[in-house]
Amino acid sequence: MASKPRIQPVIALTLAQEAPLTEALEAYFAKCEEKLGMVPNVLRAYAFNPVKLQAFADMYNDLMLGDSGLSKLEREMIAVVVSAANRCFYCLTAHGAAVRQLSGDPELGELMVMNWRAADLDARHRAMLEFAWKLTREPDAVEEADRQALRDAGFTDRDIWDIASVIGFFNMSNRVATATDMRPNGDYHAQAR
Repeated sequence: MASKPRIQPVIALTLAQEAPLTEALEAYFAKCEEKLGMVPNVLRAYAFNPVKLQAFADMYNDLMLGDSGLSKLEREMIAVVVSAANRCFYCLTAHGAAVRQLSGDPELGELMVMNWRAADLDARHRAMLEFAWKLTREPDAVEEADRQALRDAGFTDRDIWDIASVIGFFNMSNRVATATDMRPNGDYHAQAR
């Protein structure tokens, strides 16, 4: 007899919904279903508080989808490296899938998750990801030479701002996801393989 798949809670905390979702957030969830085929569990986790959910979604959408000198793939690569440094299961799973999809290269996605330094990266991406790793692991050691290495790799000062902002956002997200034992949607595991 086949066993039923185990339904995993989204997070390890039991949070009562403080208010119903706004019409705009309901539309956002519907758009996620339409474009992704699911509502990411990180959004479901924040849904207990529509104000927090809206703030999270606004910041995520600005950093990851807004105008930037960084490509979507580059932003996802940063998310994976930060999440690897922090060993965040949720973000490694979700953003590893995004790297596989955006790059069209499943092997790159897996290398990024397992050991990004083993990936065949150009000098621009290597500099960007070295900065992401250092700012995550040794923020007090970041100095002008690190910013100059990014400039030397072709990044503008505005790009450096965007790189730092993505790094900061995912350090925050990783800590919330880890603290609450946030679980990724199962769909991520099979995407773009």
